[in-house]
Amino acid sequence: VTGVVGRAETLSSVFFLAAFILYSKATRNKKYTGWKYLMFSMVSMATAMLCKEQGITVAGVCAAYEIFVTQKIRLPELKYMLKTAIMSKSPYPWSSKATKRLAVLACTTLCLLLFRLQIMGSQLPVFTRFDNPASVAATPSRQLTYHYLISINLWLLLFPCDLCCDWTMGTITLVESFLDIRNLGTVATYAFLAAILVKAFTTDNKLQSTILIMGTSLMVFPFIPASNFFFPVGFVIAERVLYMPSMGFCMLVGYGFHVVSQKKNNKIMFLFLSLLLASHGGKTYLRNWDWENEYSIFMSGLKVNQRNAKLFNNVGHALESQGNFEEALKFFKTAVSVQEDDVGAHINVGRTYNHLKMFKEAEEAYLKAKSLLPKAKPGESYQARIAPNHLNVFLNLANLISKNSTRLEEADMLYRQAISMRADYTQAYINRGDILIKLNRTKEAQEVYERALLYDSNNPDIYYNLGVVFLEQGKASQALAYLDKALEFDPEHEQALLNSAILLQEFGRPDFRKIARERLLILLGKDPNNERVHFNLGMLAMDDKNIEEAENWFRRAVHLKADFRSALFNLALLLADDQRPLEAAPFLNQLVKYHPDHVKGLILLGDIYINNIKDLDAAENCYRRILELEPDNIQGLHNLCVVHVERGKLLEAQTCLQQAHKLAPEEDYVLRHLQIVQNRISKLHLNPNDINEVDENSKEKSKVVSNKSIDETDKNTKPMVSGDSEEQRYSSRVVNTEPMFVNNVDNIDDYVGYDVVEEELAETTEYPNSRIEAGSDKDDPSSGMS
Repeated sequence: VTGVVGRAETLSSVFFLAAFILYSKATRNKKYTGWKYLMFSMVSMATAMLCKEQGITVAGVCAAYEIFVTQKIRLPELKYMLKTAIMSKSPYPWSSKATKRLAVLACTTLCLLLFRLQIMGSQLPVFTRFDNPASVAATPSRQLTYHYLISINLWLLLFPCDLCCDWTMGTITLVESFLDIRNLGTVATYAFLAAILVKAFTTDNKLQSTILIMGTSLMVFPFIPASNFFFPVGFVIAERVLYMPSMGFCMLVGYGFHVVSQKKNNKIMFLFLSLLLASHGGKTYLRNWDWENEYSIFMSGLKVNQRNAKLFNNVGHALESQGNFEEALKFFKTAVSVQEDDVGAHINVGRTYNHLKMFKEAEEAYLKAKSLLPKAKPGESYQARIAPNHLNVFLNLANLISKNSTRLEEADMLYRQAISMRADYTQAYINRGDILIKLNRTKEAQEVYERALLYDSNNPDIYYNLGVVFLEQGKASQALAYLDKALEFDPEHEQALLNSAILLQEFGRPDFRKIARERLLILLGKDPNNERVHFNLGMLAMDDKNIEEAENWFRRAVHLKADFRSALFNLALLLADDQRPLEAAPFLNQLVKYHPDHVKGLILLGDIYINNIKDLDAAENCYRRILELEPDNIQGLHNLCVVHVERGKLLEAQTCLQQAHKLAPEEDYVLRHLQIVQNRISKLHLNPNDINEVDENSKEKSKVVSNKSIDETDKNTKPMVSGDSEEQRYSSRVVNTEPMFVNNVDNIDDYVGYDVVEEELAETTEYPNSRIEAGSDKDDPSSGMS
């Protein structure tokens, strides 16, 4: 066992051996028990089981040691003892201490088994038929295959040549007939074990008997959980489960070498043993290189086995993690051709098409996977018949079609269908809540998230989404409470940190701003290149009237993201208010370059063109662009009138202001400015029919102020500019298995449609990840990495 996947077996084996050694010390005297050693032995057995379920089988090894080594009971004596116990006659005179030790051992084992069953919910895990095809085969094929697999495991111990990281699916075809020649391997295996046991119980050599009994016990008992004898397991063969049984096997090999070397030429036997060790050592070294990375280990499996679709899926996953989606798609399609009814393979194909933006093909693949799910039968629980990971097809399909806003109801139906099959499917609740928010059904979304908390009360994403729902409902205090709750469970939850910081800032309290700053600095420590964090730190500095610090934060945000709409505008506005309009102009030009529909930016830029740069043509272009975007924009129209005044075209200014007054009769300043222009026209005796108006005269020229009241003596004025700064909306987060992300937003006036956490399934994986990118689908582990 050379792969890190065997670390649990390795750790369990340490405590397995510790439990056995301690038990042997507790039984050094037939009539005396070292209770301290016995208690530590039981603790070690429990620890071994917690590391790997196989660890509990040390109880069988300890029992064999107690009976056949410590008490030196032979097989005929054991039969007599059992017979007298059954017939209630006087017990066989053997150590009462041994009886107590075995009673403690039996009770501890029983308690540990009950504890393990309790953890499992008193039911066996659900596996697909691809994990262990023999488990769903008919009699006698199932039994014949189970017994044949024992011979395969023994062969791997004897001759570990063709090793494979995954033996599931079609790797080993079923033994469907008694006439199958592979049954000879089964017969040979049982004959070998029987020969060892017969020799152990019939030999007069006590040492030989002890070695054979304990070697066989160490080989057989740890293998029992993987034998399928008591319950089906989720694999066909797993090389890692042979690590513990190999202890007994090596003991038998060592003793066999000792016996043979006593009868044969020692030099020849040592030569053969040296060759055996060298070949196995070389195989181990070469095998380690197979485990260098995901791609190499799964490709090594394909060299041995071309009938396992999961291997093709895993190679596809490895390529997918490298961003090589085209090549990954080839392996996923091969997996489908090898195992056409593998739901996971079709999910993988659909997910890869989704990455390649081939949405129609992706939907077809998901629908095919959905059609392969087992159909419910009358009176049978559907929930128990479907592998949980296969439910990802509903989430992936729903996530795909929800990209079309006209199909949100259809996506909601898929989420409800997934929830009906598995009530505790929290990912479905989370994603359904997102759809309900998009449908403006926030009350239902709230109920969905609250129900999800019944099944997963420690999930920070659910609390985060509830916070988003309350933000949608305008309940800021409740929203903050849920965002803080999310941070209790995950203090580094990025979206909760960012959105709670923004919300705290909006409360306007200095103590809240301090907390907001602390949270933003945590985010900055995690990702120094997050422009959103720099921007919001700038907004906090603005609230604290720290202009210099705010400018620095805004400049950093713009440096990290050249088209950052909000940062560009707020930086320009800050500079303009700080009497540095010429420094603001380049940022406004950069803003309208990337966002030519930014009305407030155009207004501020036009103001600078008029009052500072003195470029009336450029100012006019700004205002006319505003009117193209918003024909009823009173600020843009009014400031265009100012341009006419600056040019001395008072008649055009009068017509312009009349139009502005018509659009906004409630705006007093427009009427006052119109009256000022009319008064000046009357003083100059201008004829409305004259084409040529008065030339500009620096002494007579006046500017119209649009943001404050003026009188006729005012000379130096500037156009109206909105004083509102563009602030940020709350960010959104998408989880599905892919990393989380934040949407850039501009203006709190444009009340936001908050996005919510979405869990999209990889077959992790987040993927991790569970390697979990925003917007990606989930993998299906049943067809993913083993």
